[in-house]
Amino acid sequence: MSDADLSRHAKRAVLASTVGTMIEWYDFYLYGLVAAVVFGKLYFPSQDPYAATLLAFSTFFLGFVARPVGAIIFGHFGDRIGRKGTLVATLMLMGISTVFIGLVPTYEHIGIWGAVALTVLRVLQGIGVGGEWGGAIAVATEWSKFNKSRGLAASWPQFGSPLGMLLAVGMLTLTLQFGTTEWFETIGWRIPFLVSALLIVVGLYIRLGVLETPVFQRMQEKKEIAQAPVIEAVRGFWKEILLTCLMRTGQQAPFVIFTTFLLSYGTSQLGLQKSFLFNCVLVAATLSLFTTPFFGYLSDRIGRKRMYLIGAFTMMAFAFPYFWLLDTGVPALIVLAILVSLPIHDMQYAPQAAFIAESFPPSVRYSGSSIGYQLASITSGGPAPIIAAFLLHTYGTSAAISAYIAFIAAISFVSTLFLRDRSHDDYTSNAGWVRDEATAAVHPGAAPMAPRAASSPSE
Repeated sequence: MSDADLSRHAKRAVLASTVGTMIEWYDFYLYGLVAAVVFGKLYFPSQDPYAATLLAFSTFFLGFVARPVGAIIFGHFGDRIGRKGTLVATLMLMGISTVFIGLVPTYEHIGIWGAVALTVLRVLQGIGVGGEWGGAIAVATEWSKFNKSRGLAASWPQFGSPLGMLLAVGMLTLTLQFGTTEWFETIGWRIPFLVSALLIVVGLYIRLGVLETPVFQRMQEKKEIAQAPVIEAVRGFWKEILLTCLMRTGQQAPFVIFTTFLLSYGTSQLGLQKSFLFNCVLVAATLSLFTTPFFGYLSDRIGRKRMYLIGAFTMMAFAFPYFWLLDTGVPALIVLAILVSLPIHDMQYAPQAAFIAESFPPSVRYSGSSIGYQLASITSGGPAPIIAAFLLHTYGTSAAISAYIAFIAAISFVSTLFLRDRSHDDYTSNAGWVRDEATAAVHPGAAPMAPRAASSPSE
């Protein structure tokens, strides 16, 4: 294949990863947004609004709990049979689950079974999105064309997240215009979920036309495919998995608070209209379309690790001003807080894709990066709105939530110090990687990995 053909396929791979990720995040975010304003009333009726909100956010949390399961399942197949086929499967699982969520009868019609069905479908959503990320990053970056711009290339699948958020908020905002609040809470909220059926068709068309990555093809030719990639990743690179999980803590939880919990807080505590909050998040997500690739590009210039540390520190500094601005009740200051929140989040989110993927050798890249990335869903993103609601209910002040954000951002900062920046290492080969002696062996034909050497936070 000529260099021109390889370049064309590399660009298409990035496009396919971005569009597919956008669709999956649209599905995932849509649930969180609707859960914040509708599901408590429809599926968890209670005379105590606080209890209903907690129950609605609990199903939201289950989707996060399921994500590491998806990372394990699809990480195994992604490292065993290939990146492309696995990503088609995750897209199908996510899309079909989302469509069915839009069809679930409410408590009024089938009682508690509506909540049960909603919970099962949310778990399937979590499994789908849990298997998506690692493969999308591998498909977008395992091309020689991006050796010097991997931060930017990997930021495009990340770009799919704000794009999915933009699409989800946009669809909800548009739906709100077609009827009253009562209509939206009975019928209107279902429409964006059903629209996912059309998005599946678009995503499949694009992804089916993508070639398998050259890195994975080379591993097949050299018989370097790991026999049990998940076990290999956990035994040999458990430190990288743990650090990946911890460094995401101060990125993922604030994002959920800035987008999902904000809707509940804004309507119940500040008395704001849903449409106003949706519009603010919509504009913030639009800004992320520019800041995500920018910070990805910047990580190619100044280094992934440095960019991430700057982002974590900025998040710590922003934790208290965010709620101070919201609590003023002044529309202009509320808008400012929401618009600034996502670009600050993007300072970590954009470079993290390449940073994490580069922390694992090709034979376990899908598994290792996915598990580390998605474990944060349990420790950080999933419990975030529940913890925020609990802190507000217990202490009666948003300062408690700000302290929580600052604390987890500090965890990200410290964890990042201990994760090595491998942006200049060979991204295509298993040779030269260090691992624990107890790790399981790759396929007998694989290039050897050296014993793990001591490392320091300065690496």
